[in-house]
Amino acid sequence: MERFYLEYPSLSRKADALEYIAEFHEYGSNINGSGGLNRFTGDYEGWLLKLEADRNRAPDEEKSPSETYFLVRQSDRKIVGMINIRYVLTERLKKYGGNIGYSIRPTERRKGYNKINLYLALRLCKLHGLKSVLLDADADNPASWRTIEALGGVMLREYFDAEIDHCMVRDYEIDVDSSLSRYAKFYEPMTVEINGKPLNFSAR
Repeated sequence: MERFYLEYPSLSRKADALEYIAEFHEYGSNINGSGGLNRFTGDYEGWLLKLEADRNRAPDEEKSPSETYFLVRQSDRKIVGMINIRYVLTERLKKYGGNIGYSIRPTERRKGYNKINLYLALRLCKLHGLKSVLLDADADNPASWRTIEALGGVMLREYFDAEIDHCMVRDYEIDVDSSLSRYAKFYEPMTVEINGKPLNFSAR
């Protein structure tokens, strides 16, 4: 079984990160969960500063503290996905976006990797004391909402988003503890690393 880990972005990953974004442009694919990296392709160092500001931001009505990670395949250290986690939700995020956004690069899709991506994000949510998380997905993107359902997501509503995406959207809620206990046997051993050092979940 392939092993994966979440890695906090660093300067050493600059070329890999920009190549990741370039692949989305090459395939004409939407970019999600990147913490705005697609807007900083000419200023990667500035993006790293933005991520630190995002992590340390005090929540208000406009923005929420968040963390962005690369999903890395251990065998070749390739960035196969990204995920953005918002630990506090503004009223707007409760309505649009939720706690987690994610993506898998086009050439690595249909391999079940985004389920691992979401599972590891849920582990971080648990560390931050979240009992449940909200996520949404375009109704015409079954790969996204099936990932949510595979990790125990329960659909709360389906509606037409006339404000942002102008499409049908599905809102979901995941019970964090229930999902982690139910699916641990499928996604272990996986790790979350900060600056190359795995977090010790068993000690928390």
